Amino acid sequence: MTSASTPQGLARFNDLEESAALAALHEVCASTAWARRLLAGRPYTTAGDLYAAADAATSALTAADLDEAMAGHPPIGRPRPGDPASTREQSGMASASDRLKAEMAELNLAHQEKFGHVFLICATGRTGEQMRDAARQRLGNTPERERETVRTELGRINRIRLARLVEADRQPRPL
Repeated sequence: MTSASTPQGLARFNDLEESAALAALHEVCASTAWARRLLAGRPYTTAGDLYAAADAATSALTAADLDEAMAGHPPIGRPRPGDPASTREQSGMASASDRLKAEMAELNLAHQEKFGHVFLICATGRTGEQMRDAARQRLGNTPERERETVRTELGRINRIRLARLVEADRQPRPL
């Protein structure tokens, strides 16, 4: 139960049954440890409290948890079919030239080969060129530096997705 001053979208999240809340959190981040940590912190009074808990949960992810989280993200330039969040987040690549899309595919592969995981970047608001440039730059990272960069980018993605989940003051629209 949440107070009358709790924003409506956040109150709805707080009041979800555990299984529904866990499913909603998995839509935000594929890490089970991250989702369970946020679930355990309910109820949240403010979105800021939820974001702080999300940041702490992201910081606490083990290497295996981080791998699990990254596995929930498709490569840049290849949003998951039928996933509106993935398509929306990667919209900067939608209008990219075929040449840029091909270059991004090569950079995704090079990143996967070097680091053993997907190139993860908070793509929201970034152009295809910005994502390509970031991928090029990050290929020069050490594995340790790349892991911390991934953790930072994951935190940004999670905050954006959490905001979409809890800041809306209306019921989700049917698909």
